[in-house]
Order: sequence, then structure tokens, then C-alpha cells
Amino acid sequence: MINKIKNKLNSKSKKVLLVNLLLNAFVIIVLILQIFNKNWSSCYYCVMTLVLFALPPILSDKLEIQLPTPLEIIIYIFIFAAEMLGELGNFYNNFALWDKMLHITNGFLCAAIGFALIDVLNKSNKIKTHMTPLFVAFVGFCFSMTVGAVWEIIEYGSDKILKTDMQKDTIITDVSTVYLHPYGENKTIKINGVKYTIIYLDTDNDGEIDQEYLIENGYLDVGIIDTMNDIIVNLFGAIIFSTFGYLYLKNREKYGFVEGLIPTLKNE
Repeated sequence: MINKIKNKLNSKSKKVLLVNLLLNAFVIIVLILQIFNKNWSSCYYCVMTLVLFALPPILSDKLEIQLPTPLEIIIYIFIFAAEMLGELGNFYNNFALWDKMLHITNGFLCAAIGFALIDVLNKSNKIKTHMTPLFVAFVGFCFSMTVGAVWEIIEYGSDKILKTDMQKDTIITDVSTVYLHPYGENKTIKINGVKYTIIYLDTDNDGEIDQEYLIENGYLDVGIIDTMNDIIVNLFGAIIFSTFGYLYLKNREKYGFVEGLIPTLKNE
């Protein structure tokens, strides 16, 4: 049993193990503290983080895929930044660019995975196929954009069904809409320089105003701007990796550093 564990440890990069152990230890300490504080929502994020940390090695063994050391470390840091720092540490609200940074990283990583799927087929002796570098890079790009779009659908579904706020709202001062046209025509009405808006609530449906919210400096956009910005930065991440992936396939020696971000088959 001990030899089996030693062999497994020796087969893994020491850097990956160190990062994995440090991040897991930190999350476990936070989880214990949150249990004592009976903060169950924070406990959920901690448990979710631990589950996500366990997925890369499990999937790697089941699918017989070798994750390069730089890629695996980036994945662990990405999970930690999204769940622990973003959700638990409230970095999404405290740092304006935190969400965008994670989405561009997600676009980059997903493009690498999509790229690898086709590159593995190209190099396989069992499958008689060959695709051009441009096509392989394009598939990686499309894979990344598909994952990004599916994630936005998940955020929308969570907000609608579970009443969360994953699609963060944005304060805007200009509105262009056909909804406010006095005759219902398909012509835009432009409203510029919105100073504030007021939301009146009738919580018990008795016709009386029970509560009101004042939104200063503009109008509250509910999610669409955040969603489109996320897709756009995902697009940038996908383009960046797809470009480097294309150059790598054209000249593997010159752009060999890209190999550290591309999963391969273990028996390759």
C-alpha cells in the first residue's frame, strides 16, 4: 500500500502536489471555522471547492488524459479564485475586474481543452484523419465559446429559479427602447441622463405602497450587460489561445511553451 502511494506521488509533479495541498488545507481550515460559526452558505462554497479540486485527477485517470503541470496549476488557482475569493471573499463586488479576469481565463482554458481534443485525434494512429492547424484552432475557439454560452444560461437559470444574483446588475444612465413608444410602434425612444429611479413595492398586494427603493445615478439593468461583457471577455480568452495554438501547430519548436497548456493522452 505504501509503495503504491509512493509511486502515485512520484508520478505527479511536486509543484502540482504542493499547490493542491496548500489550497485544500486552506479551504478545510475555512470550512471548519464556518461550521463553528454556523455559516452554512459559506460551508457550501467550501465543500463545492473541495469537490472541484478533486475532479482534475479523477477525470485524468478515468479518461487517461495527462494534464500538463502549468495547466493543472492554473485550473486549481482558477477554482480557488472563483469559489473562495470570488464568492466567499466577495471579490466579485470588491474588485470590478475580478469577474472579467476569471471569464477571460475560462475562455483561454476551454479553448485549450477543445484544441487538445482535435489535436489528439490528429496525432492518433488509430484514427485516419488530419485537420489543418487553422481548423483545429477554430474548433478550440468554438468549444470555448460554447462552454461560455452554456455557463451564462446556467447563471440565468439560477437567477430565475433559485432567485440568486449570478448575473450581476449594472447602473446605466442611458436607455434606448421601443417599449416606451406612446403608440406601440417599432421605433426607439432614447432616454439620456437618468439621474435616479424609484422602485415602489406592494408586498401584500393591498394596493398600498409598503416599501420603496431609490436607485441613484441611473437605471438598474438586470443582468444583460454583465452577461454580454462575460461573453465578450470569454471571446478574448478564446482568441488568445486559439492564436497561439495555431502558431504552435505551424511551428511546434518555436512555440513549444504552448505544450504546457495542452492535455494529452497518457499513452501518447
